[in-house]
Amino acid sequence: MNSDYKQRAELVALNVCNSVIPMDKVPANLLEAYANLCNELLEDSDEKFITAWEALPASATALLPQADFHGFYIANAWLQLSRVAQDIAELADSDEAIDENEYNNIFTRLSDASLKESAKKLKKARTDRALLNSIKSVIEG
Repeated sequence: MNSDYKQRAELVALNVCNSVIPMDKVPANLLEAYANLCNELLEDSDEKFITAWEALPASATALLPQADFHGFYIANAWLQLSRVAQDIAELADSDEAIDENEYNNIFTRLSDASLKESAKKLKKARTDRALLNSIKSVIEG
């Protein structure tokens, strides 16, 4: 992956996240978690993203550049993880605290679900102009 691709995917992810959560208001520890998530999902060491991208029909991949879709997926994963992290933080104050191994399993399941959901939205956008315009709008910020 070249630096232009990485920069574009990161910009798209930030734009999409900002449409839901003002990222400049996010606490530093959460921003660090966001950066780690970005790096991990951009790295794609398990090749889940590239496999999903290559499995999409050409009519879907023609709608967005790969870097834009990658950023869109990263943002969706972050937003889902943020919601779950809030629940986990509330549990941490109780006797039901989640151990790190279980948390990692949750992360993997959420990122997989987010990739599947993002691919589904892109496929649907082939015939749903309003959805495509909405996706493009949040990508551009």
